[in-house]
Amino acid sequence: MTEILLEGLVIGESARWHDGRLWCSNWGAQEVLAVDASGKREVMARVSTTLPFSIDWLPSGQLLVVSGPEGLLLRQEGSGELAEYADLSSYGGLNEIVVDGRGNIYVNGGCDFQPAEGERPGFVLLVTPDGSVRRVADELAFPNGMVITPDNRTLIVAESFAFQLTAYDIADDGTLANRRVWAPHTGDGMCMDADGAIWTPGWTPDGRSACLRMAEGGEILDTIPLEHAGFACTVGDGTLYMLTADWHMEEPFDANLDRLLSSATGRILTAPAPAPKAGRP
Repeated sequence: MTEILLEGLVIGESARWHDGRLWCSNWGAQEVLAVDASGKREVMARVSTTLPFSIDWLPSGQLLVVSGPEGLLLRQEGSGELAEYADLSSYGGLNEIVVDGRGNIYVNGGCDFQPAEGERPGFVLLVTPDGSVRRVADELAFPNGMVITPDNRTLIVAESFAFQLTAYDIADDGTLANRRVWAPHTGDGMCMDADGAIWTPGWTPDGRSACLRMAEGGEILDTIPLEHAGFACTVGDGTLYMLTADWHMEEPFDANLDRLLSSATGRILTAPAPAPKAGRP
C-alpha cells in the first residue's frame, strides 16, 4: 500500500537516496530538494533551466547537476553556487547522470520527443576523473534513467522509446561494450536493489501507470499501481520512494508551465521495499 510523503511538487525527477534523505529535481520550480522521512523539504540548490535536469555526486561528495537544455554539467561549490564542471553542449541536449564507484561520470542525452521514423539519436557520454570526455554509446531511443551494478561492471540504461532496458559491460577504462537487452520493458528514473532487481516507473499490460520491480530477462516481481505518471524511484532505509505527477510528454512543458506550476500535482509516494538499495545511483 502506498502513502503520500509530500505533495506540491511541479514534476519530481532524478530520485536519489543520499545522506539519509531522499533528493530529487523539482522540474518547473528549478529546485534540487532533499526530503526527510517526515516529508520536510529543503532546497539544496537552484538550477536556472527548464527540463531536464538531474543529479548525482562525485566521490568527494560534491553535488553534480546536469543542466540538460544547455548541455552543461555543473558542480556545487562550497558556497552553494553551481559552477561549470564540463561543457558538453557540442553533443546536444542532455538528460540523466550516474557516477560509478571510480569517479567516472556517465551522462546520456540526444532525447527527441518526436524523432524521425527509425532514428535513434540518443547517446551516452563518459567524463573521466581527469576531465576527458568520450562518446561511449550511440543509437539509443530516448535514453532515460541509468543504474550501475555494485561491482561497477555493468551499466543499464532505460531506452524509453524502444520499450526496453539496455545493458553494457563497463571496461576498466570506463568504455562500454557488449550491448544487450536487460529487460523488454520501458523505464525512466530507476534504481537497483540488493537482489539484483530494478525498480522503475512503467505500465501494466493494460496500460496503467505503475512502479515495476523486474528481474534481468523481464520477469515482473512486483507491481505498485500509480494514479499519475511515474517519473523516477529509488530505495532508502527500507522504503521505496516514487515520484509522480499529472503530466505527459505529449503536453508541451513550456507552453503549459503556468498550469503545471499552479496545479503542482507532483507527489512523493512511499511503499515498503522488499530489499535494500544496491549499486548506483
